[in-house]
Amino acid sequence: MSEEMTYARAGVDLDAAGRLKSRLAELVRSTRRPEVLADVGPFAGLFRLTGQRDPVLVASCDGVGTKARLAALTGAYESIGRDLVSLNVNDILTMGAEPLFFLDYMASHGLSEEAKVALVRGMAEACHEAGCALLGGETADMPDIYRPGDFDLAGFVVGVVERDELIDGSRIAPGDVLLGLPSSGLHTNGYSLVRRVFRVGIGEDEAAERRRLEEYVPELGCTLGEELLRPHRCYLREVMAVRKLVKGIAHVTGGGIEANLARILPPGLRAVIDRGAWEVPPIFRLIQERGRVPDDEMWRVFNMGIGLVLVAEEGQAAQVQAGLPGYVLMGAVRQGSGSGG
Repeated sequence: MSEEMTYARAGVDLDAAGRLKSRLAELVRSTRRPEVLADVGPFAGLFRLTGQRDPVLVASCDGVGTKARLAALTGAYESIGRDLVSLNVNDILTMGAEPLFFLDYMASHGLSEEAKVALVRGMAEACHEAGCALLGGETADMPDIYRPGDFDLAGFVVGVVERDELIDGSRIAPGDVLLGLPSSGLHTNGYSLVRRVFRVGIGEDEAAERRRLEEYVPELGCTLGEELLRPHRCYLREVMAVRKLVKGIAHVTGGGIEANLARILPPGLRAVIDRGAWEVPPIFRLIQERGRVPDDEMWRVFNMGIGLVLVAEEGQAAQVQAGLPGYVLMGAVRQGSGSGG
């Protein structure tokens, strides 16, 4: 006699999903703002918009990419949850927006309940620090789509800015200066290349991959895993301190510094970057040496130590710099097309 088929046998345990939901509800409640009108449970979250004169809602969606493979190998679930919030908040900061609420989408196969809770705990902690409500999300079990233990994360953030305070790059002019804020490392970009350079998280031999991640690397002053899993820095405090003084902001994600700056420059202008204005962190040199990665490819793929670039009028640069600890004066805006170094 053939066995009865159930959803659990097919790889989706509804009882476990119910238990998980109750555990996550408390984490979500810990980020609640006064504008949130409903707890976890309804089919949609409710957020009441208040206190603005002429509000513009600013939204963004992004994911952690294949850095998730390294988190799965090392168990750094909480850290990668924080990454998800930080990278999305940074995206709306480029418009000068204050984050209001965040939602996540988590898809996995065979990921433990504890791991899922740790992922959401990391998100909740990052949301709390950003003053952003974790309004809800979706946790999907996806057998046959993901390998056992694999997961993917995507996040969605909504913020608000007064229309007359919107930062859209339209006022950028020749002579404006570029002020860079250091990254905390790779952030969440370039990991498909990085994993192959160091032969980690590529599914060959997980025990050997873990050993490589646990190896102390003198050039880095830490293990390889510690370096590759450094959290994506959130620039909320710095941007809020100077947002009324800057004309444009670029979050340096996939595509490197020049490509992301090009996204905010008006037609006919280009960014001239002095690559010698800051010291490129050791992890980037190590990737280049071990992977024999060409210079141009490094600058096209990675942030090279600069996570956010702000554009300000030269005459206001000193005032902006006062609110940006650790800034780098890294170039200027000039007439013309393309980019220069």
